Amino acid sequence: MQLHQLKPAHQNKRRRRIGRGGKRGSYSGRGIKGQKARAGARIRPSERDMIIRIPKLRGFGNSASRLKIAKTVLNLRDLATKFKEGETINKKSLLSKNLIRSLNEPVKILGKGRLKKTLRVEGIEMSGSARKKAG
Repeated sequence: MQLHQLKPAHQNKRRRRIGRGGKRGSYSGRGIKGQKARAGARIRPSERDMIIRIPKLRGFGNSASRLKIAKTVLNLRDLATKFKEGETINKKSLLSKNLIRSLNEPVKILGKGRLKKTLRVEGIEMSGSARKKAG
């Protein structure tokens, strides 16, 4: 047997082309009128509908500026393990001890844990409970 002698076991069926007269009638299964009855009918993408629904007036675009930036949270127990007696805590010292990733990120110290050392905090926000425990 050679390649030119091979034949499929079943015959090829032709796809029915609807909407062109013939035995299916004038509408040919497409209904009457409308977007789906037309040739080349495509439903438009939903992204366009979403863009249309976005309000374009009265300061809607400024809502991104009102988002709160997440702060890096440190607890007193973290500071107690990483810092020695009398050290100063600022963003540079936190960066050197790998407690924060960059000098630009906002940091807040919370009051979880105990602090038996005296430490100086400069330029970092503290919660009320952390302030009481730190003394």
